[in-house]
Amino acid sequence: MHGVHGALIVQGYAIAIAGLVQGVGFRPFVWRIARDEGLAGAVWNDGAGVRIELWGTEAAIARALGRLRAELPPLARIDHLETAPLPGAPPSGFVIRESGQGARSAGVTPDAATCQDCLAEINDPADRRFGYPFTNCTNCGPRLSIVEAIPYDRANTSMRAFTMCPACAAEYADPADRRYHAQPNACPDCGPRIWLEDTQGRLNARDPLAALVECLHQGQIAAIKGIGGFHLACDARNGSALALLRQRKRRDAKPLALMASEAMLADFAVADAQAIALMRSPAAPIVVIPAIPGRLPDELAPGQDRIGVMLPYTPLHHLLLNAFGGPLVMTSANLSEEPQVIDNAVARERLSNIADIWLMHDRAIVNRVDDSVIVPGEDHPIILRRARGLAPAPIRLHASFGGAPPILALGGDIKSAFCMLQDGQAILSHHLGDLDDSRTQADARHALSLYRQIYDFTPAIVVIDRHEGYHSARWGEALAKEAGAKLVRVQHHHAHIAACMAEHGLPIDAAPVSGWMLDGIGMGDDGTLWGGELLRADFRDYRRIDHLPPVAMPGGNAASREPWRNLIAHLRAAFGADWRAMLAGVDIVLPDRSSVDLVEQMIAGGINAPLASSTGRLFDAVAALLGYAPDRQSFEGEAAMRMEAAARAHADAAPYDGARIDDLSSLWRALLADRQSAVPSAICAASFHASLAAMLADRVRGEETFFLSGGVMQNGLLASRLRSALQERHCTALMPLQLPPNDGSIALGQAAIAAARALGPDA
Repeated sequence: MHGVHGALIVQGYAIAIAGLVQGVGFRPFVWRIARDEGLAGAVWNDGAGVRIELWGTEAAIARALGRLRAELPPLARIDHLETAPLPGAPPSGFVIRESGQGARSAGVTPDAATCQDCLAEINDPADRRFGYPFTNCTNCGPRLSIVEAIPYDRANTSMRAFTMCPACAAEYADPADRRYHAQPNACPDCGPRIWLEDTQGRLNARDPLAALVECLHQGQIAAIKGIGGFHLACDARNGSALALLRQRKRRDAKPLALMASEAMLADFAVADAQAIALMRSPAAPIVVIPAIPGRLPDELAPGQDRIGVMLPYTPLHHLLLNAFGGPLVMTSANLSEEPQVIDNAVARERLSNIADIWLMHDRAIVNRVDDSVIVPGEDHPIILRRARGLAPAPIRLHASFGGAPPILALGGDIKSAFCMLQDGQAILSHHLGDLDDSRTQADARHALSLYRQIYDFTPAIVVIDRHEGYHSARWGEALAKEAGAKLVRVQHHHAHIAACMAEHGLPIDAAPVSGWMLDGIGMGDDGTLWGGELLRADFRDYRRIDHLPPVAMPGGNAASREPWRNLIAHLRAAFGADWRAMLAGVDIVLPDRSSVDLVEQMIAGGINAPLASSTGRLFDAVAALLGYAPDRQSFEGEAAMRMEAAARAHADAAPYDGARIDDLSSLWRALLADRQSAVPSAICAASFHASLAAMLADRVRGEETFFLSGGVMQNGLLASRLRSALQERHCTALMPLQLPPNDGSIALGQAAIAAARALGPDA
């Protein structure tokens, strides 16, 4: 374990580190620290992370261990570090060994935005990478989007098509260089290239970016190949171009994301310190921030007071924004509801009726990775979509989950993501999309196959939602049969609260907690659809303590698309067959009488009108009453988002007196009275948010810690009012931090529940 070197005692230690420590420059980081501190030994990757052998004085080793935690590379994260005495004689010098083998892989890190060093190079005329759109190093660049297999070496990525030139190869082999073992390393002499195409084929443009900029200034729509997929781009200040993009993309009203430099933001949006920090992070997500009215065309985000903005996150984007000189719409390249295009040939075919021009490159995108979306919040940001830059970073769980067998959870059908739990670590996939689309289903199967290979994963348990009609449920049934795994079904809202519990580090045998799970619908235990549930739950089981009253959803899924159906259902539930009389003096437009009569007949006869305690449908109904709902929503949550945007201007509005969860007629009477008195809709909308928060908080009794989740909790105004109302009742309200509150997180909850049951006393 130790020896004498001169007058100093030399000791040896074996160190095992787990976390985000592969493909992020961690080994050369250790090498540099060891050399600085005069230590001997070696560092190498293994299946679980990084292994280090260190020999030196006690003081030098202590300094090195402190620096390992304090000076991490930008993309690295240490989750666990163990040390043990190391017997034997010290070696001479410190070396980086080739990767070792392990029982499983430590995985792949997320794609990361261009670092400041690489950005400086592409802007420096004296640098050999000046103007090069694919510059990267170990601190930035593609990861998940280009990997095909493990180990994460160049030969197992789409970069294998490009042989490094001598200069790049020298950087790659030098531990002192920040491009040491940077698998996507390239330069203009040896790496990927861009070119421009139109509908007739490849264009002979000496400077493709300059030619593209000219087309964008002329109002054309461009398909631009990025790091995780194609974007459709146009001039964000050109209303005609935006209208044309919406028409061609068949995207009537859903907000379009922007890409802009940080210097451009003040011209059209308000970005506080939290928003700027999120934009500057290696994930470089779309950040939803307040828009300055009148600065950008209404076609960008109809009916909204906020816009989604991201900074350029690849060298190509930086060069394009600098040349264009203004903000660009940068939205997923697809027809509405289809997955984002990633392949050149598919882009030519699928986008032929949308784009006027294509900016292509020859680095293949192996895995589609959409842009992540985050909303800054009063206490913490709310993640709406966990994708590029965030996934597949592992979710740290309590150590008590370490004994669970390998578990695969398939999540839901909307905002789909799957979760693999193994050795106490949860890997939640990137956002996959909505499984109603066959192309998304194929993409999900491809992603799962890759993840299973990356993490050497074979499930012993497969977990699915109780809703037997879900595509994810049928997929899980087939996978369980194929793998010989046990199949477990988990209730939707139990999965929501369990995901929040797991993310906040509760142990697997934690005492029961309570929480409101508010969303659209999930299959309940009583044959009805749930969506406004107060649960008392631990990881193994749950009880339904309270809920919103069940109200018919006339037309089933049609009610999710047409808010007026929910208004009729709620008014009829509140006031009976004479509900029309309650609308006297209220300015409201309903469909033709025959359509309304048909909906009434469905409700009265219980024909295709399932009962649902859905918070989402309540929002739709109120939005329809207040004039914020279209006859047919063009995207999920459109009516509720429009109503929230209007209500934010009156965020301090008081709740309605006497409104109660167990009798929503009190709420409806107050809303109708305000409308009959010509109270502005925006004030009514704000009072509704305040009332719902107060009603929900009133049902909570004596809870010190309380959980809030479900898709409705994406509503920042409701979340803020509800958290405040709970704090007044001496409750600490916890929401998801690393995960979306929507269905993008339920796979983690499913996996945690299955793990607890597998390790429970009755297992």
